[in-house]
Amino acid sequence: MVTKQAYVHGTGRRKTAVAQVRLFPGNGAIIVNGAPYEELFPSLEHRRVILQPLMVTESLSKYNAIVKVKGGGISGQAGAIAHGIARALVAADESLRPILRQHGLLTRDPRVKERKKPGLKRARKAPQYTKR
Repeated sequence: MVTKQAYVHGTGRRKTAVAQVRLFPGNGAIIVNGAPYEELFPSLEHRRVILQPLMVTESLSKYNAIVKVKGGGISGQAGAIAHGIARALVAADESLRPILRQHGLLTRDPRVKERKKPGLKRARKAPQYTKR
């Protein structure tokens, strides 16, 4: 007995944030950690980042997304959600891969905070030099 999966899954990461995205056929609702994404992301820039994979593939009203996201801050979480949505879209329809790749939405952004070094105040900021 083979049952068809009701959703497609994608995992997105950005900085220290990890987002688990499930895409269901639907009308475009995005639920993040049990609340509409508009409540958790009041900034228009973060909302634009989250919706970008759906906008470029013209599938904004084709899917509902249920997202679990943890770690990082607001910007990292928004980027992780976008990455997860893009990966889930490719899992749903392989023909969307070239357009998502072209917009850089399938590439995991490798930039993370640099570690603090001994003798320095931050990763690269040194204490002020005194001659005398």
